[in-house]
Amino acid sequence: MRYFLLVVLLFYFPYALSQSQKGVWLTDVASKALDSKEGIQEVIRSCKTYGIDQIYVVVWNRGYTLYPSEVMHGEFGKKVSPRFADRDILQELIDIAHAEGLKVHAWFEFGFSSSYQEEDGGHILRARPEWKALDNAGKLVSKNGFQWMNAFDSEVQDFLLSLITEVVENYDIDGIQGDDRLPANPSTAGYDALTVSLYKKEHNGQSPPQDYKDADWIDWRAKRLNRFAKRIYETVKSIRPDIAVTMAPSIFPWSKEEYLQDWPTWVKNGWVDAIIPQVYRYDIKAYTTTLDANLEFMPVGSSIPFVPGVLLKVGEYTPSKRFLKRMVRANRERGLDSEVFFFYEGLKEHERFFGKAYRKTNLNKTNDPR
Repeated sequence: MRYFLLVVLLFYFPYALSQSQKGVWLTDVASKALDSKEGIQEVIRSCKTYGIDQIYVVVWNRGYTLYPSEVMHGEFGKKVSPRFADRDILQELIDIAHAEGLKVHAWFEFGFSSSYQEEDGGHILRARPEWKALDNAGKLVSKNGFQWMNAFDSEVQDFLLSLITEVVENYDIDGIQGDDRLPANPSTAGYDALTVSLYKKEHNGQSPPQDYKDADWIDWRAKRLNRFAKRIYETVKSIRPDIAVTMAPSIFPWSKEEYLQDWPTWVKNGWVDAIIPQVYRYDIKAYTTTLDANLEFMPVGSSIPFVPGVLLKVGEYTPSKRFLKRMVRANRERGLDSEVFFFYEGLKEHERFFGKAYRKTNLNKTNDPR
């Protein structure tokens, strides 16, 4: 199987092995960790104790930045999320984390999504209705509760990139990250007048198929998002080459079929420093099957690390101790010495594992928590 080739290649490419990505996502949803400086200090203590050296902190959520943003203030008069109006939590986290040798990545969680469970798309689309992503019925694209901006509109792309640039230029950040919403758009999107006109120019005046799952139509839109992935990478590197650009998309090919995310192309072309697919599954068979299938899409010879995203908590769910151990063991057996856990609050429900067994995996990739 190709993952055995990947193990061999990782052995001969020390760059890949040197890029530790034992990480955790830190959110402002279902968590109060960011609500005080003391909470942030507790996050750093926990991560350091548990051998986690990378923190992916949300900075863009529900149409608001979680840091004071001049871009947002100028565009929409909304400088920061009201919850953090009197603080700069990103700066606080960077200061405390760096003092303890941990790295901080700015996670642009909402990407091209403007709101959650707001039928009109929230304050952004109320102010800029021309930015709406439209489906084949002419309605605002809404999927799984998220409302979407038009990711094919150059103005919308410029806006997102201006937020990323703002963080890169103003914070001593270690990395920036997109996920299953950046760069992305649901495959139901693309029927707005602007995108249709762009398509017609390249197809002798022919309109896009009404079938939003048409393979060529999927490819055309995915390629436009590929170009934006490249633009993000090149823009960040032009400002600060030392900043890591990582992406945490959905699993492939579902990611392309549903969200137009062709992440194997990003890896192939070197537009990411690490790819962190969300291998979120609820039993070990499904986890290993999905993991192996996605390793198949990694280009042979690539030095870009493949880092599984592991589901640690969502709602009331958390994996059993045995299942958690088996997922980490499966990663090590495939030569993968890192993972990123979603999300921080789940660490508390597995303190024994992270305080003891998991730290052993820092020492040698062949040591797993059996």
